[in-house]
Amino acid sequence: MSSPRLSPASVGPDARAWFIWGVGVAAYMLAVINRSSLSAVGVDTAQRFGADAATLSMFAVVQLAVYGGMQIPIGLLLDRYGARPIMTIGMLFMAAGQLTLAFSPSVGVAIFARMLLGAGDAAIFPGVLRLVAVWFPAQRGPLMGQLTGLVGQAGQLLALAPLAAMLHATSWEIVFGGVAGLCVLFGILVWAVIRNHPPELPADVSVDTNTGAIRVVRSSMDTGVGIRAAWAHPGTRLAFWSHFTAPFAGTAFVLLWGTPFLTAGEGLSLAQAAGVLSTYVVVGMALGPIMGDISRRIPHLRSRALVLPAVATQFVAWMVVVSWPGPAPLWLLYILAVALAMGGPASMIAFDHARTHNPAHRLSTATGITNVGGFLAALVAIFAIGLALDLQGAGTPDTYRLDAFRLAFLAQVPLWALGWTFIVIERRKTRVLLGMDPPRRPRGDR
Repeated sequence: MSSPRLSPASVGPDARAWFIWGVGVAAYMLAVINRSSLSAVGVDTAQRFGADAATLSMFAVVQLAVYGGMQIPIGLLLDRYGARPIMTIGMLFMAAGQLTLAFSPSVGVAIFARMLLGAGDAAIFPGVLRLVAVWFPAQRGPLMGQLTGLVGQAGQLLALAPLAAMLHATSWEIVFGGVAGLCVLFGILVWAVIRNHPPELPADVSVDTNTGAIRVVRSSMDTGVGIRAAWAHPGTRLAFWSHFTAPFAGTAFVLLWGTPFLTAGEGLSLAQAAGVLSTYVVVGMALGPIMGDISRRIPHLRSRALVLPAVATQFVAWMVVVSWPGPAPLWLLYILAVALAMGGPASMIAFDHARTHNPAHRLSTATGITNVGGFLAALVAIFAIGLALDLQGAGTPDTYRLDAFRLAFLAQVPLWALGWTFIVIERRKTRVLLGMDPPRRPRGDR
């Protein structure tokens, strides 16, 4: 049976499509603010709850773990109910999480609050991508996805200095209660404005404006093909290890440990620390389109020319900072921020690998596997840094020391080494499978 067809003119994005996307991406920006809210107030959080470094790291670990674990269920729910109700519920979950955190009497309750936040956050970005697939022509999907990410990540800038300034000017309850109120307002806005699909279409579909063909949008992992089948392709494993290796250092830095290190360790003011972290965000946003274009031009050299150099740059920058005698100069910390910022755009190449090396019916499965890599490495890095601080007796704001931070950040080195090794191995296997490199001869045949 032939696919339904529509006139290309009837399905192009109109003002309503842009308005719906605008509300969706604004909700995503608020989700990023919520996600990054502890970055600027990590020291205040430790003081409020009397938390050591390992306990403080659990705030970020459980949040990321829930976020990652919810990706598959969220995809299934989006398939069944569409973006409007799922994004609305996600905003309300984040509101509940921030309100619980605002009045939390203990560490346990506060960690539960971050779990609620992670669950709500998990619904927003996939929901916006679904809106893009439904309301915009298929040809604009890559551009709109990139634009969504760029605009949304601006929320990190709003979560740094402004949130810390508000906290010091008011109170913990007012700041996080206020953010909870914003989430409720955006939940109402999402429900009022967003629609699952244009009224002329009977379901959530993507439209090819060249042919007029439409297809039902699927955003969940493909349950028809097992994870094992996707993992069997070395291109999927290359994607996993690329996403595992490139972004975790920046994630650990900006999500939790950057502000304590810069202020309590390096002796910067909160304003100076916010400047360094803001540089990380701005540079990452600027490098995204550049690396994306380069990746498009050199599809067979992406790992060697972009991913591995980004990882090497991060490693070298961190080694210089941790080996510097005394506090590092401000200019060096800005260089560190720029180096770490390369990891995010480089990690997006992993999804290009997943898309390139998997057929359409297995794409969502491969994408899900790839996404797990980044979350896994970030979880390990954040917790390992906190544990290393505790083992040195420097796990609280009163005991933070520069030398302890230096040793703690070395906990990232095994992750870089592991990821680098497997990127090289899986890249080689992928190229052999594609016929681009000859297979290695057995040792006895040489």
